[in-house]
Amino acid sequence: MVTRTILVSGAASAAVAAATALHSAAQGRRTLLLAADDPHRTVDDLLDTRLPAEPAAYAERLAVARIDEQAAFRDALEGHRGRLAPVLDLIGAEPLDPEELTPLPGTRPLALLRALRAAAADDRADVVVVAAPPPAELIAALALPEQLERYLARLLPEQRQAARALRPLLAAVAGVPMPAEWLFEARTAASTALAGAQAAVRAPGLTVRLTVDAAHPALGELNRIRAGLALHGLRADAVVAHGAYPAQAVTSPDPWLAAHAARQQERLAELGERLGLPLLVTRQPETALEALAEQLYGEGAPAVPAPSEPWVEDRRAEDGLLVWHLPLPGADRTELDLVRRGDELAVGVGPYRRLLPLPSALRRCTVSGAGLADGVLAVRFTPDPQLWPSALA
Repeated sequence: MVTRTILVSGAASAAVAAATALHSAAQGRRTLLLAADDPHRTVDDLLDTRLPAEPAAYAERLAVARIDEQAAFRDALEGHRGRLAPVLDLIGAEPLDPEELTPLPGTRPLALLRALRAAAADDRADVVVVAAPPPAELIAALALPEQLERYLARLLPEQRQAARALRPLLAAVAGVPMPAEWLFEARTAASTALAGAQAAVRAPGLTVRLTVDAAHPALGELNRIRAGLALHGLRADAVVAHGAYPAQAVTSPDPWLAAHAARQQERLAELGERLGLPLLVTRQPETALEALAEQLYGEGAPAVPAPSEPWVEDRRAEDGLLVWHLPLPGADRTELDLVRRGDELAVGVGPYRRLLPLPSALRRCTVSGAGLADGVLAVRFTPDPQLWPSALA
């Protein structure tokens, strides 16, 4: 069975994640709630318990845990202690004790990836709900495995490992030292870990649920986030507008409250129409998590959206073109940036950027244009006569 993973990101993500986990457990699914971005333990306060580093039972079919950045950092260094020891001895430095280690900047996304990988490999939960970092940080974290693997492939390609058996001979002929065995071993271990993290991120059951303040539901911001998610092959399944006025506020005898509630209702209705995603609404005043879950999912939880993969359209017979379609819902043409670099296409959408390897057929083509329509970027390629077989051109 595929694990369902819901990453809740944005305003009030702790409350929405906790309510989502409670609802999932109440529906009979084994659920794990993970606090990934909760430095002040908001989830602890909401559940009136102290979340441990390892999953512990909280209620029937519901376990809770907190992602421990310090433990993740300590474990990562412990795995390289044997390799670091000779270097530290050489420079006369003493290794740090585990109690001295504190997380460094950048360890949070690694801890999140480690937790997602562990949850994907654990069959004790059918649903994993994560109180995740803000959208920009979350997208950067989920894109990290692919980016790091690309750097590894450039700096230490797999093909170069074939030179290990010839290292002594090559060192004698070239007169320069060859990389030590531990470097190749570290590269293999890193690739294995990154592949596991990438598999967890690309799992068919993983989606992102965005939360916004109902008082300020910015469509432009949400569209940029959706485009950033889509660029990296990730899917948003719904948007939660948190803390809206009560439905009866529009008929309040207070003219100020009635006017503001009516304007908010109009904005949320417009957001729901233009967003292209289910819009869930929670309302003031603050209620118990069970009541919050009823507000969100009383009419049913959002379905997992179908994956939307890039595809190549063959229009050589009509226009002499091949067209690569890249789904980018929410993207704005004024914020798009495209650069062909060898066999890759660098695509920028606002603050987000990704290098996409071209399908084999498109590598023998030149880029002849691009257009954005209905949330799909269409990049046009013209076959290069010098590279394309004449019988197929």
